[in-house]
Amino acid sequence: MATLDHSIEASAEAPADPMALLFSQACADEPLPVYREMRETCPVARGPGMFEGTSAVYLSRYADVQWALKHPETFSSSFDAISIGQEHPLIPLQVDPPEHAKYRRLLDPEFSPKKMAALEPDARLLVNRVIDEFASKDGCDFHEDFATPLPSTIFLALMGLPQSDLTTFLQWRDNTIRPDVAPDDWEGAQRIREQTGRDITVYFENAIEERRSNPDDALLGRLVTTQIEGRPLTQAELLGICHLLLLGGLDTVTATLDCNIVYLARNPERRREIVENPTLTASAIEELLRTETPVMMVPRVVKQDCTIDGVDIRAGDHATMCIGAANGDDAEFDGAQEVDFTRSPNRHLAFGGGPHRCLGSHLARMELRVALEEFHRRIPEYHLAEGTEIHYSAGIRQADRLPLVFGPSPQA
Repeated sequence: MATLDHSIEASAEAPADPMALLFSQACADEPLPVYREMRETCPVARGPGMFEGTSAVYLSRYADVQWALKHPETFSSSFDAISIGQEHPLIPLQVDPPEHAKYRRLLDPEFSPKKMAALEPDARLLVNRVIDEFASKDGCDFHEDFATPLPSTIFLALMGLPQSDLTTFLQWRDNTIRPDVAPDDWEGAQRIREQTGRDITVYFENAIEERRSNPDDALLGRLVTTQIEGRPLTQAELLGICHLLLLGGLDTVTATLDCNIVYLARNPERRREIVENPTLTASAIEELLRTETPVMMVPRVVKQDCTIDGVDIRAGDHATMCIGAANGDDAEFDGAQEVDFTRSPNRHLAFGGGPHRCLGSHLARMELRVALEEFHRRIPEYHLAEGTEIHYSAGIRQADRLPLVFGPSPQA
């Protein structure tokens, strides 16, 4: 049984329901105070799980979260860690080592830095086509006009899927990640997710059959004809890969762009740093991934007993790794509450860690860098429309709207 101890003893004063706190609107909008309270008062908190009758633990310190991410034999991301309506395990996310390795060997080259660098010229052209739609106007809704269409369009092109399906894909994304139900209606949310999962399965069954009949050189076409350990991928494997790529490709970059632009609109002096020195953009993105972490938490299920800071965690418990909280831990980051665009090293956990570290991190970094470089080259001055209140979705912090006015702020 694994045991982790730290110099700071865990407090028994845990919030009554950490999950309700983490999924609250207040936490989505202003997560840093919640994160700080969790780290300082009860870094290993126990509470009810997402589903009736389940128990869960919540880890919020960097060292604990990093350890859990690196030990899938204890904190597993297998199929029973979370259900989002998928009919097959999301590959490679919901397959633990050693089986996990064969899927990463297959997929990692498709998302390598070299492959992503080759995509950059086309991505830069696409970014500018999106900006062309509003650059001559007085402003835009950044979320609707830029952050949503950009990564989704890149994903569809990468997969070789028709751009006309974008609206359907975005609805499936929202049904899965932020279903339109009351925040505490877990059963209603699950019903929407399960129906959406069935719809996604049918769509990709048809798309896979089409590629078998008419192969092409886009990613889906290559997956349909590729070999793994001397055999073709099974239908279930293909569906699990496609479902995961859909969710990753359509949501997290959108959320990250929203978080970045809200911060830069509210902090014009920081925005001017990267406008005047575009080479700073890449490191600024890393720091904003740390401080404005879009994916606030990731789920796991405990496979074997362990003890962390004196808290016994049992096999069968559900666990939540509070990535956003870990990224603000002063024990790992000097001046963790400060935003430093030159921070180095910056070992944030926004892309997870360990064997299940985000498959698409190189693609995401390229998209984010190109997007911010081109947006700021063409629109260097902007601010939030007067009176705007920004609200984010819980779990993955995507803005509900993001109205920008181009030009200097009247208050500047």
